[in-house]
Amino acid sequence: QVQVVESGGGLVQPGGSLRLSCVISGRTFSTLTMAWFRQAPGKEREFVAGRKRTGGTTYTGDSVRGRFSVSRDNGKNTGYLQMDNLKSEDTAVYFCAATAGSPITSSFRSSSTFEYWGQGTQVTVSP
Repeated sequence: QVQVVESGGGLVQPGGSLRLSCVISGRTFSTLTMAWFRQAPGKEREFVAGRKRTGGTTYTGDSVRGRFSVSRDNGKNTGYLQMDNLKSEDTAVYFCAATAGSPITSSFRSSSTFEYWGQGTQVTVSP
């Protein structure tokens, strides 16, 4: 059984940074494509960033491009979301997602592409 566990959320001031971690167990990590989504109260789940399992190609959402970056360490079965220059509108629950498939570029931004999900970690950006 695949388990996805996020950590690293918390309260941060505007302009600050956080790094979220995502540990995946139950499946060989290197065979998984992973992504991050977020959901703010009253809003739909939004694609944040993703990384293909091979080749290192990454994708980021329009609202976070230039501020957030995604990486992974296959040896540690862990993915990361580095968030810099945080803004109040980044406040949300952040979810790590993974798929055993090989999504095409246009599918990366769809939550339905990913079959494995964590419970989420809260990120609050406030003075």
